[in-house]
Amino acid sequence: MTRRASPAFPDELVDQLLAGYKSPEDLTGKDGIIKQLTARLIERALQAEMTEHLGYEKHQPPDDRGGGNSRNGTSEKTLQTELGEMKIEVPRDREGSFEPVLVKKRQRRFTGFDEKIIALYARGMTVRDIQGHLNDLYGVEVSPDLISRATAAVMEDVHAWQGRPLEAVYPVVFLDALVVKVRDQGTVRNKSVYLALGLTMSGSKEILGIWIEQTEGAKFWLKVVNELKNRGVQDILIACCDGLKGFPEAIEAAFPKAVVQTCIVHLLRNSVRYVSYKDRRQLLGDLKPVYTAASREQAKAALASFDAKWSARYPMIAEAWEAHWERVVPFLDFPQQVRKIIYTTNAIESLNASLRKILHYRGHFPNDESLTKVMYLALTRIERKWEGGIRDWSAVLGQFKIYFKERIPTL
Repeated sequence: MTRRASPAFPDELVDQLLAGYKSPEDLTGKDGIIKQLTARLIERALQAEMTEHLGYEKHQPPDDRGGGNSRNGTSEKTLQTELGEMKIEVPRDREGSFEPVLVKKRQRRFTGFDEKIIALYARGMTVRDIQGHLNDLYGVEVSPDLISRATAAVMEDVHAWQGRPLEAVYPVVFLDALVVKVRDQGTVRNKSVYLALGLTMSGSKEILGIWIEQTEGAKFWLKVVNELKNRGVQDILIACCDGLKGFPEAIEAAFPKAVVQTCIVHLLRNSVRYVSYKDRRQLLGDLKPVYTAASREQAKAALASFDAKWSARYPMIAEAWEAHWERVVPFLDFPQQVRKIIYTTNAIESLNASLRKILHYRGHFPNDESLTKVMYLALTRIERKWEGGIRDWSAVLGQFKIYFKERIPTL
């Protein structure tokens, strides 16, 4: 039988603390036992720090003291904590040389409180929402300036994260953007948040970076891929993106050997944009044999059959597929387990869906920095939830080794 460990606090001490206990409010309320006990523990710890600083115990006779410094009473400080506002007495010394460690000078928020603010911010909550939440939950009034200061340090993390070195080779990189409303020069504008999501050699997902721009364009994507290159990426085997004009060329300019696979889902959406609603289901059904074909030849034949049937009403659809053909069909060179990874941007679309849930809280962002902080915090939170890697990755990597040969580094 396992022997129960001795309690950290004797029952007699607990009984003393609970002597006046009548309701849960007495324990966890605004001025409850837990809050009072926390304040007393902080004060006792600060007194212990002062003893260590001076080198003698409180009330020790003068003859036994070392040095000329001595205690000089206390000063009251109000801390913002997870238990609410807490008033404590901080000891002082006559020389003013005491530097507390537990509660530093000018510190107004106790350990863990900033993390609460940042966690709420990461979920897309506005400053007003965070104020209300902290007031309802902890009875703490916080100012917008306090919240801004708590989240300001996040930008340092953003810059370090955005400039961190990347792996030399990524088998697959997904590139996409989502549109967010941001106030810019007094006007709320649509801005694009660019995302790069890579699959590493071990099959895990890694967010490579975020970038904000007024509009999505090939010129800006060239800047993005060049930044990836400057951060250490030497080769991308397959780059998956939408069919934006000039986008594939931007990728190939930085990574000439990369296979560019345009997203079939984007192409399908564009195909039915001007199609009558009553024709959509049948038209999409007739397009399916094109992107589910066993080979490039069969896909070409299926597109010809589709064009023969629909060209009279919708000639622009087959023309669009023909125009992008060489970047539509690369996935057909691979077996099924590889195709389902690269022929859509499902991985990054799923990421975007998670981000949209977070962004739903806000009508718009006050500036680019606010958007950047929320996006970074949200992305790092999402990354922590990713478990394992791509299913059957060893089989996928085996196919890549056959197809790309010496471009696959030895693990």
